Amino acid sequence: MALSESPSGEESSYWLSAYRDPVASLYTFTSCLGLADLQADGDHKLLVADLGTGSYDMKLKVFKGTSLHMESAIVDLPTGVCTFYMDENEPRVPAVAVASGPFIYIYKNLRPYFKFTVPPLPVNVKEKEAWDQYKEGIIDVTAMRETLDAIDVSGGNLSVRSLRFLQLDPEDFEAFANQYKHAPLKIQTVITCIGTMKKTHSEDQSVSCLVLGTEAAEIFVLDPQAFTILAKMSVPSVPVFLRISGLFEVEFRIIVSCRDGNIYTLRKGGKSPKSCIELTSQPVGLEKLEKSIAVGCMDRTLNCYTLKGKRLWSVTMPEDIMAMALMDHKAKGFRAVLVSLANGEVRLYKDRHLVNKFQEEDSVTAMKFGRFGREEGALILTTKSGGLVVRLLKRTAEFEAKEQAPGPPAAQSTKLDVPKKTKVAVDQIHREREHATGRAIIRTIPLRAVASLAMHRAFQHDLYRLKLETARTYVKSVKTSLNPVSTSATEPLRLHAKVHGIGPLFKMTVEIQNTSSSKSMMKLLLVFKYDVNLYSFSRPIIKVPFLVPSLPYSFETLIHCYSDVGVADSVKVFVVREESSVPLISATISMPVSESVVVV
Repeated sequence: MALSESPSGEESSYWLSAYRDPVASLYTFTSCLGLADLQADGDHKLLVADLGTGSYDMKLKVFKGTSLHMESAIVDLPTGVCTFYMDENEPRVPAVAVASGPFIYIYKNLRPYFKFTVPPLPVNVKEKEAWDQYKEGIIDVTAMRETLDAIDVSGGNLSVRSLRFLQLDPEDFEAFANQYKHAPLKIQTVITCIGTMKKTHSEDQSVSCLVLGTEAAEIFVLDPQAFTILAKMSVPSVPVFLRISGLFEVEFRIIVSCRDGNIYTLRKGGKSPKSCIELTSQPVGLEKLEKSIAVGCMDRTLNCYTLKGKRLWSVTMPEDIMAMALMDHKAKGFRAVLVSLANGEVRLYKDRHLVNKFQEEDSVTAMKFGRFGREEGALILTTKSGGLVVRLLKRTAEFEAKEQAPGPPAAQSTKLDVPKKTKVAVDQIHREREHATGRAIIRTIPLRAVASLAMHRAFQHDLYRLKLETARTYVKSVKTSLNPVSTSATEPLRLHAKVHGIGPLFKMTVEIQNTSSSKSMMKLLLVFKYDVNLYSFSRPIIKVPFLVPSLPYSFETLIHCYSDVGVADSVKVFVVREESSVPLISATISMPVSESVVVV
């Protein structure tokens, strides 16, 4: 690798830019990256489960240094890659597990070794009866479709065949049903995440079990040799991220982040989670530190919780979080969290303190820190456009978190330089003494501590009036839906609007979010109220799609300002239902003054 230092002083003090290929065509996520010594020669290689185009060209790629060493085609989209030791044989060569669809493909010595299939789910009894009755000629294809549609509407779990049947046009029903009526019904789940757990010993090269989560909200622990199911657990929602600690035969803890926005903890011997952490938004990354959990969320926050669920701290990011990775530098005993942002910035946090950051040309979608080649501290990055970046940690780098000493701040113990009393201060003290009520109190307290009771009463009177006016204004805004945050329990919404540009053409971005934890919303409209003599909107009414809970949705419209004499007005944004004219929530935006058009 040819090394070249970054021109930035902050970057060059910690990282060396070892390799950069902006056209490597690697499209993957953090869970699909791995670093391992696959041939027991001390040369650690890079494993990449490439997503390809999303429909085809999915491959497992192995890089030795910066050159492609091996690649193998994958049938379905990969969801995770991990390496583990299956046995105690010498030399100590790890196996590679790739999760793809309902299968786990095991590679050993860079060759296909075994394929594990997740057990199928039980078929719905009513669905099976419908297909059997059609096969025997008891019902026709129309009656079978009505039965399957009723099962789907009621929330029943249908097979892929039945779901495909319901999506067909009426003229294709009979041909499809006759083609597949003799085939057995199967409901195959999909693997969503994968990890490893040490079985009996905690050494780095000890035998490990595979841990996987499925779309059926189940967690499986597999035997590393026979690939049988050693343990089966369930969680309330579909697992997305897994972080595992402990030994399977002693005591273990599985931390699971799910699609419902919660984090659950599973322990040895339990079939269901014992504790739950409710997040403020959907998680985009999860890492386990020594005695805490770091979680990145879609609301641009990096949160830290104890293993029991107590929130320790939260840091707000300037941009959306794209990926997270754990930086475990064992040579220096340093553990921290790497966070990549949408603007291409990569940050390193030790607890809640930012200790380092650097900038990439494109947003980073996947990161992996570990040993690459013969370098102990290598950081592998893949970008949104498919680029590959390798950075090496300098051996002289010292990451120091800017932690403050516990206790009061140092400024509190500094002696203040109090000026001497002036004539104005003495006159003010006498004036307060003369206008104060309660002479007995004044005689018992020092002159410096005397306070005017009349002034205090006037201050309290004004404060109560301010609180009263604030409460009246708030009640009025709630009744007339003039606030950007809905207080209704049946229609929880949040509205936020921004105006970009200097004029006469502006762009307004409106962000709307369903703040409910489980209820979805639909049939909504965004309506703009403005002065038609001053502005014109490209989209005065915007139809809002189906709102999924906790996910923000952004809408844009162009505004043209007709005034060039420095006149500006306010624009109101309303969220209404299609069948009603009463706004659910609203917001008022003060438009900036438009710049004049300069003709060159």
